[in-house]
Amino acid sequence: MKIPKRLQPLVDDGLVDEVLHSLKSGKEADVFVVRCGDEIRCAKVYKEATKRNFRNNAQYQEGRNVRGSRQARAMEKGSRYGRKEAEEAWLNAEVDALYRLAAAGVTVPQPFGYFEGVLLMELVTDEDGNAAPRLGDVEFSAETARELHGVMISEIVLMLCAGLVHGDLSEYNVLIGPDGPVIIDLPQAVFAAGNNNAFSMLARDVQNMSNYFGQFAPELIGTHYAEEIWELYKRGELEDATELTGVVTRNEEKIDIENLMRIIEDARREEEAKQRRAREAESGEFDE
Repeated sequence: MKIPKRLQPLVDDGLVDEVLHSLKSGKEADVFVVRCGDEIRCAKVYKEATKRNFRNNAQYQEGRNVRGSRQARAMEKGSRYGRKEAEEAWLNAEVDALYRLAAAGVTVPQPFGYFEGVLLMELVTDEDGNAAPRLGDVEFSAETARELHGVMISEIVLMLCAGLVHGDLSEYNVLIGPDGPVIIDLPQAVFAAGNNNAFSMLARDVQNMSNYFGQFAPELIGTHYAEEIWELYKRGELEDATELTGVVTRNEEKIDIENLMRIIEDARREEEAKQRRAREAESGEFDE
């Protein structure tokens, strides 16, 4: 196939030997299957800021580290230099998150480096060596759904123990490999301690998982893991081996029930919209 413009420098430098085919086209990036020596990997080519379609970008930038006070001021003012710095911080966010989460034991693709808007990383495959399916493309028994839901809650806990919230977790950015779920698409990951929206994002991530697996095991929809996880995190008591119940004794003075219900309802509406977009895009959005 014709080599995409942003992949050409990697081919010229010998980092990529061959671009095999397109894997998918998304709102943030295009992904290609490439050959690097004897290894088959994937190359995630990020779209320019003007061509991306990711909503509420500002709330994901809050709390991210920048190189210095000058850069931070420029980003706040939205100057040309500030926009350039914000773009660079956004582009580096996923590779930083991948390395941090891999070190914490979260199941993510192995990164192999970031080069001028292109992230080289492991190609997650199924048992036959083909690109692994997305969670949303697989149906499960009630028993398997409950098991995988538990796995995803554990992964969310591991992420938070590493200081991060995915921020856009759904069945469309989890792959099913031979050993279980693999979390992908992390450029919008936020630092829990530095972002005022961290809990609402965590609640949405958890609810998205409960909604999806709840199609096969309906009792999962009524669980409240996000509140339980967040309360433990705030008290400094959250650990990767923490046993969770999904049940919360509500303290009306501390928990804003109305706001929480809005978060859950937003998650449900977003889930419906994602499913609708996926159906509309199925005929041409993804190259299988």
